[in-house]
Amino acid sequence: MAPPLLLLPLPSARPVSRPAPRPCLHLPFTKRHRLPAALRVKCRAEQAPPAAPPTPRWHAALAAAAGLYPAYVTAGAFVAVARPEAFRWFVDMAPGSYTATLGFIMLATGLTLQLKDFAALLCDRPLAILFGCAAQYTIMPAVGSIISRALGLPPSLSAGLILLGCCPGGTASNVVTLVAQGDVPLSIVMTVCSTLAAVFLTPLLTKILAGAYIPVDAVKLSLSTLQVVVAPIMLGSSIQTAFPSVVQFVTPFSPLMAVLASSLLACSVFSENFVRLRSTIADASSVNGDFFSGDIGVVMLSVILLHFAGFFVGYAAAAIGGLKEKQRRAISIEVGMQNSSLGVVLAAAHFSSPLVALPPAISAVIMNIMGSTLGLVWQYITPSGSENETTDIHNA
Repeated sequence: MAPPLLLLPLPSARPVSRPAPRPCLHLPFTKRHRLPAALRVKCRAEQAPPAAPPTPRWHAALAAAAGLYPAYVTAGAFVAVARPEAFRWFVDMAPGSYTATLGFIMLATGLTLQLKDFAALLCDRPLAILFGCAAQYTIMPAVGSIISRALGLPPSLSAGLILLGCCPGGTASNVVTLVAQGDVPLSIVMTVCSTLAAVFLTPLLTKILAGAYIPVDAVKLSLSTLQVVVAPIMLGSSIQTAFPSVVQFVTPFSPLMAVLASSLLACSVFSENFVRLRSTIADASSVNGDFFSGDIGVVMLSVILLHFAGFFVGYAAAAIGGLKEKQRRAISIEVGMQNSSLGVVLAAAHFSSPLVALPPAISAVIMNIMGSTLGLVWQYITPSGSENETTDIHNA
């Protein structure tokens, strides 16, 4: 991607009918003198604002590679179905490998976060951020519970779907919001706020909504969320403050590394559960273990309905709340796209049934396909209003 062209301001044209008078300089000469051409150019350069340096091409290449996250997850899912043993080395080290990978993802996120920038954005849109986080932790948990009851999912799968709905927003939502011409700063702050709130809200809501299906230890869930999410983010932000030169070199690689690690985590859990379900279906003599038969098909349907409801209801709630189009898109994408990696880690570490991790693992594939498609549709629909317009709820 070529660096953008720098458009310099052109000097104003003089009227044709009456030339502008030259300024009189009080110089010890018998006639007036104009400033030398080199000095005039220097004065114009000092008045003009300094141009930002162009982004290196390799930075743009890394950002483009990180934006292919849905393609990586989709390709990994096909590999998990065709050759699930390809992920066996990673699955055999679980749950430690899952926890370490999620911690690395959160650390990479923290390296790109400055606390002062986060505080400034928080002060800029306080009510819009509060509205979005409230939608995050009300719409998805409620919809997950309703869908699990409506489809009659088994207890383990119901708990997994509810756990997925109680997870915070995922970092992939920020990329999709950028593609969809949404409010990217609002999306980033919502992701951070919902992630920090997950220490308390994810275990509490999972206990309330999924406790009727299988036992849920809210205290252990809170400690795990604190260890694998909040602590790495704060560590990454601290490293950025202490070693800015090192972080400046590493930061361009962080999104791509986080995307690859997240893809590996999601596809490994998906392969593990696919093998288990295929064996169960084959033992039950169900259509030769067809992929879309039995529990796996119902789980896929439930995950599709969950994310569709998140996108639709999130957008509708933002519209009812008086937010403008850019904020509606950001909240819709943020609500509809969950941190499925966190759901996978919590399910693998704290639930005896491995099927609890299946909905979050399938979500990593389906959610990114749905979110990317929605982002591409919105990319060709220009949001109404200017970029700097504020929301009604912010002015309230």
